[in-house]
Amino acid sequence: METAQLTEQTIETKRGISGSTIKIIAVISMLIDHIGAGILGRFLMNSNYMEIASSGDLNAVMRWMQDNGALFYTYSAMRMIGRLGFPIFCFLLVEGFQRTHNVGKYALRLGMFALISEIPFDLCFNGTILEFGYQNVFFTLFLGLLTMIAFDWIAKKEWVSGEVWNRVIKVVFSAAALAVGASIAHFLRTDYAATGVVCIMALYIFRRKKPLQIAAGCLVFLWEVTAPLAFIPIAFYNGKRGLKMKYFFYAFYPVHLFLIWLVCLLMGMGWNSPLT
Repeated sequence: METAQLTEQTIETKRGISGSTIKIIAVISMLIDHIGAGILGRFLMNSNYMEIASSGDLNAVMRWMQDNGALFYTYSAMRMIGRLGFPIFCFLLVEGFQRTHNVGKYALRLGMFALISEIPFDLCFNGTILEFGYQNVFFTLFLGLLTMIAFDWIAKKEWVSGEVWNRVIKVVFSAAALAVGASIAHFLRTDYAATGVVCIMALYIFRRKKPLQIAAGCLVFLWEVTAPLAFIPIAFYNGKRGLKMKYFFYAFYPVHLFLIWLVCLLMGMGWNSPLT
């Protein structure tokens, strides 16, 4: 009887998918997206896509589509697949914040990889070594983490005597913290910018009730058609870490961006700016 109960508990524990599996899904989605943006996006620019698309000449557009339709639809499909990545990374950021033993080291790690990733990001998506018009997604995740830290600090502090006023002050200060985090992301023009920080915080606010968190996530990501599909694997997350590949996932981001740019360089397009 005891053995049967133990087996039942083990099956229940293993049911679902681990954090590392969800990360792999996000990484594959991101890789497909970035290959589409970095490589196919350059082919589209080289085929005068922007000039034809903005010309208003329907006949010219139809002729262009006859010659380049396969390229355009492949690019579009890869970008749509890529929309699954960011919601998963936002969810995992919230999970990581709740589970980390040292939030300072967690923030330092995100900030460090944001800086490391900026040159590969600019090379891949701008064809320049360094520019400040658009920053990589690690900066967005970093600002989202700082906003969660602020929310947590505000929630734990007793501001005044009296439960009602204490709640009001916490709501006001939390809203201010969100506004600051989103404004900095907007000002720095990070990937997903203010919207990215808002999406992270929506997942954080509803973190204690998984169905509400998934519903909130689908709602805030509706602006990207395929992004809500990311919450299908999230719904099956079993709360387990899975494979110990923490630094692989961090390092993968700048490394794969640099490799994509090298491929573009070998093809003679490395210093061109792609359609993104």
